[in-house]
Amino acid sequence: MNPIEGHLPTRSPLHDILAPSGIAVVGASADPTKRGYKAMVGLIKDGYRGDIFPVNPKADMILGVKAWPSVTAIPGNPELALICTPAASVPGLIAECGRRGIKGAVILASGFAEIGGEGAELEREMMEKARAHGVRIIGPNTSGLFNLHHQINLLSLDNVKPGGVGIISQSGNMLLSLALEAQYNGQVGFSTYVGPGNQSDIGFNDYLRYLGEDEHTRVATLYVEGFRDGRKFLEVAREVTAMKPVVVYKSGSTEAGQKAASSHTGALAGSYAMTVDLLKQAGVSVVQHSDEILPVAEGLGLLQKSRGKRVAVISDGGGQATIASDRLAEAGMELAELSEGTRQKLRDVLFPQASTVNPVDVAGSTDANPSLLATCMEIVAADDNVDSVFLVGMFGGYSTRFAESLLGDEMRGAEAMVDLSKATTKPLVIYSLYAPIKPPALRRLHEAGLPIYASIEHSVRVLSALGERGQYLAQVERQSRERSVEPLPELTAMFHNAQAQGRDLFEYEAKQLLRDHGIEVPLERVVRNEAELAEASKQFGESPLAMKVVSKDILHKSDAGGVKLNVVGEAAMRQARQAILGSCLAYDANAEIEGVLVTPMAKKGVEVILGVIRDPIFGPVLMFGLGGIFVEILEDVAFRAIPLSRRDAEGMVEQIKAKKILAGVRGEKAVDKTALVDLLLKVSRIVEAYPALSELDLNPVIVNADGYAVVDARVIVEKNQEADA
Repeated sequence: MNPIEGHLPTRSPLHDILAPSGIAVVGASADPTKRGYKAMVGLIKDGYRGDIFPVNPKADMILGVKAWPSVTAIPGNPELALICTPAASVPGLIAECGRRGIKGAVILASGFAEIGGEGAELEREMMEKARAHGVRIIGPNTSGLFNLHHQINLLSLDNVKPGGVGIISQSGNMLLSLALEAQYNGQVGFSTYVGPGNQSDIGFNDYLRYLGEDEHTRVATLYVEGFRDGRKFLEVAREVTAMKPVVVYKSGSTEAGQKAASSHTGALAGSYAMTVDLLKQAGVSVVQHSDEILPVAEGLGLLQKSRGKRVAVISDGGGQATIASDRLAEAGMELAELSEGTRQKLRDVLFPQASTVNPVDVAGSTDANPSLLATCMEIVAADDNVDSVFLVGMFGGYSTRFAESLLGDEMRGAEAMVDLSKATTKPLVIYSLYAPIKPPALRRLHEAGLPIYASIEHSVRVLSALGERGQYLAQVERQSRERSVEPLPELTAMFHNAQAQGRDLFEYEAKQLLRDHGIEVPLERVVRNEAELAEASKQFGESPLAMKVVSKDILHKSDAGGVKLNVVGEAAMRQARQAILGSCLAYDANAEIEGVLVTPMAKKGVEVILGVIRDPIFGPVLMFGLGGIFVEILEDVAFRAIPLSRRDAEGMVEQIKAKKILAGVRGEKAVDKTALVDLLLKVSRIVEAYPALSELDLNPVIVNADGYAVVDARVIVEKNQEADA
């Protein structure tokens, strides 16, 4: 097993709240239908060692514990209050908690901002009281919390046991589902659970920081419907994933939803795909299906990481070996190429008909000797070409399937696998079709900390998560922060001028921004009249030209007939200019037209798009993908939060499905990926340097073996709030 290493730079203030030495239960009750009753039962039944203070003005004792008429009457200073009373009573109770020195309050009631109107006003009042009195708020509208290593079970859940899986879930039913699944599994235990509710105060990033620091948590697991501060969450996630795994299941799209699109990037940002990319950029293991949450959390918690994605498969059945190989390939994993020495050692112990090419099929060699599977695992685990070992088949069920006398040999095999897991840093993942009935050999493996799965698909998802985490950690160790750039005064003035005029940058201004920061932009000039057209004709000669309208009022030039391509010679330029002006004025009779931009046609190549949007949840985000008119149709794009590392930029280029086109097809040369990565990094730096840049579209950028050409550039400027005031 791999140890958890590292530490966060600051200590979370949630330790006192989530592991308190005293708890006030406000609204404690002897009525079994009330949450105040269940919380009391959970604390008493689980043996909470701290002080319990039931608060109920109508009772002297509740479940054998002395009750108090009010929060202010409580002796001592409990760190946490569980408030089980209606929403209207909460602001006043928060003030009482503050005066009593209580550091945190869990608000179960609904009826706050989630219903809007009066509820939102009530939540605002609650937060005013909380800030004034120094009380941190969990919720409101939360299902509660537990911290099983401290015997705190405010949900009064049965059959949950302490362990290494920490959970933050916006769905109480999802927590219940995971708890029942863990009960069926028999070996998975939990550290801390919190339902964040409305996140009016404490958000996902705060909880993640706590789980990162918590000594009892080996893997942080989150069910997320919406982030309050996505950018802060990514920052904390980068710190936590350096120490321990983080698993996220994200339901739906981002909380901000789809932004009303003023650019291609704006149309695609805010998507679920964007959220997934940004989480993975921070080292988070994202699961796509809810039934993967606990298996992946268990596997990562137990095994932490794999060195890479090369898997050795050992199987006692050819069909399941084939299925495993298919699923591994689909997950982007590799079948490790076993060395000749490894294959010879396998041949020495297996029947002649066995296949020693990965996947290894023992072909009946283990029917009377199931412990031989452990020997095979040990042989392949010693191969330097192998990053992880995947046992597939019926181990644990030989004594059931063939003869009871094989039970002893299976148990010896299990012990050998346990010993191997302690001796190697390579993860051992086991799928057995007998897992649902939990035979003795599998129980022994599970108890020793080896994950056992009843699904090949779940096993492969765990192997994939382990490999992705290992590669992420190795790459992060090697990467250095890219240098930033200082904003140029003349370009800052250009943004201010555009803001003052209530417009975005003209295309030639956008390209000037790029050019002045080292991005290669083709030569161009703006033609405003016939004389300038004649000068442009002399300048560019007989080269094929592109001509495009320059107007603050025409956002999509092609739709307005504002683009002419392959224009050659002065006469054709004059004709094209007149056609552009006529079409654009017909499209918008009130449009202010500054002129026509003239530039040489770019060389043939692959069209890609680079775009930037300042997402309201995640901040500045860069998009890269297949360009031209199909970007919003195919949506073959990758996202990363700015600033980018070189690893991020390289990952974007490799992520898109069109990467095969970039590598060269049908005799075409491969594009210059180094230049493309450099372009992505330069765009990232520009966005950091100019906060007035709201959105950016470079579409298309034509890339080829010689580099790239930015054919069209659009920069949307942040609205000047002062000018509107």
